[in-house]
Amino acid sequence: MDFIITGFIKAIQLLITGDPETWSAVSATVTVSSYSIGASLLIGIPAGFFLGQFEFKGKRQIRIVVDTLLALPTVLIGLLVYAFISNRGPLGQMGILFTLPGIAVGQTILALPIVIALTATAVESMDRLLRITLMSLGAGRRQLVLSSLWEVRFGILAAAVTAYGRVMTEVGISMMVGGNIKWHTRTITTAIALETNKGSFATGVALGLVLLLIAFAVNISVSFLRKRT
Repeated sequence: MDFIITGFIKAIQLLITGDPETWSAVSATVTVSSYSIGASLLIGIPAGFFLGQFEFKGKRQIRIVVDTLLALPTVLIGLLVYAFISNRGPLGQMGILFTLPGIAVGQTILALPIVIALTATAVESMDRLLRITLMSLGAGRRQLVLSSLWEVRFGILAAAVTAYGRVMTEVGISMMVGGNIKWHTRTITTAIALETNKGSFATGVALGLVLLLIAFAVNISVSFLRKRT
């Protein structure tokens, strides 16, 4: 029990003193998570809106595929992305293997089904009379889309938070595509796994506390936005 208490005390000291190795992993995590969540929202919100709003042939099959991809293992995504962007892969000339953009590509693939599925669910649960009412008031296509998105804003917000939490805590993609390179591509989760295996319990706890604080900050921000809107 003593080593746990000692670990927490040392962890707080590392955070307060600004340990460069610890904060390097934090910086890499925030950077790559921001890239991936931005890309997944940019692609996923329009795709989810289209999937939830319109009826077309093959919609049911596409929805099944999207829902299935929600459980896609991170190590499988890491393996596929590694195969494509390695020197022997078709995208090897991009030179993004063992880089933060490379990790962001894998994490975008991980987050995208979450954003699409939850956005589509939010749109499907929207009051269908809204579209008829807006059209009767003379709303154009652009106004219809924007009004519908505003109506399901909390569902989209939930999708964004869920996706962000998923990419923040994943390990497989960061380890396989990023290579866990110190000062470069080492993220919070890979650093926790490495430092704990090395016996550096304090560093692992410090990074875990930062991860927890980021999760709290995100949820508090969401709660604040809900109250404002």
